[in-house]
Amino acid sequence: MADPTALSDPPGLSGPPAEFLTVMTTTDSEEKAERLARGAIEGRLAACAQISSPVTSVYRWDGAVETSREWQVLFKTAQSRYAELERYLLQAHDYDTPEIIATPITRGGNGYLSWIAEETS
Repeated sequence: MADPTALSDPPGLSGPPAEFLTVMTTTDSEEKAERLARGAIEGRLAACAQISSPVTSVYRWDGAVETSREWQVLFKTAQSRYAELERYLLQAHDYDTPEIIATPITRGGNGYLSWIAEETS
């Protein structure tokens, strides 16, 4: 008999899409990060946004290797709100090509995931 309390494996690529996502972007100042975070929360595009301390990003842009300080913003949202969150970030962000990366949440506490669903509806 299978253990009813055992965790199941997360869905594979052929499984159903994740119901919840974390979405990350970066920007070049703490103030801009806070504006992006606040706008997403006020618009119910995400339930929570966390701003990380400055990180050092090294990347190639226009043929040159660049180094800059950036603030990461990590949003917790419902899959159903992703398209609107992406549109908001593209409109509100001042980078030509902002980093917008969505990662599925394959497991999480029921209470926390329910809270994300409630706050983004």
